[in-house]
Amino acid sequence: MRIIFLGPPGAGKGTQAQFICQDRKIPQISTGDMLRSAITEGTKLGLEAKKIMERGDLVSDDVILGLVRERLRQPDCEPGCLFDGFPRTVGQADGLNEANIAVDVVFELQLSDELIVRRISGRRVHEPSGRIYHIEFNPPKVDSLDDVTWQPLVQRHDDSEAVVRARVEVYREQTAPLIDYYKNSSVKYFEIDGDATVEEIRTSIREGLVSTEA
Repeated sequence: MRIIFLGPPGAGKGTQAQFICQDRKIPQISTGDMLRSAITEGTKLGLEAKKIMERGDLVSDDVILGLVRERLRQPDCEPGCLFDGFPRTVGQADGLNEANIAVDVVFELQLSDELIVRRISGRRVHEPSGRIYHIEFNPPKVDSLDDVTWQPLVQRHDDSEAVVRARVEVYREQTAPLIDYYKNSSVKYFEIDGDATVEEIRTSIREGLVSTEA
């Protein structure tokens, strides 16, 4: 079974992806990981991608799709896979179809823009240890201080409200059109409330997978 997650940043896709991959014993296919691996290994596509990135340009859909095809030929993908951050655009989704790479099910984790901003911009980090807190949902015992060392917590640049809103805008412009694309296709499509608990979301996804296999 090949699975796609759609949803804005902060919707919990990463957490749920780990559950699915563990449950199903399938790999999580990340285009970012594939790019880094291909560049490190010096493959033909990796060298091509490196030249593009060194120019400061975006890697083309053709290169990304080539990496995906190569990855899907590996034995661990035989039982299926979960696509992480792919496809990002309708053009990439069309490329999957043209390459006869079937997708079985799409889950859309829905979350309002304001809740996304609250979730992400409220994060605070103890950088030496990597411990993560949240000013609202998981606050430290003492405001702005790590529970263990009492050292200051920081807000990462990527978690600032301005950066989060920009990321959400990019998602709405580039990736959200995939919602209608897959809703109007023959692929099974499920809408999931991203504001539910982690376990409730996990249960909804499991039920969707079971119904897809039925």
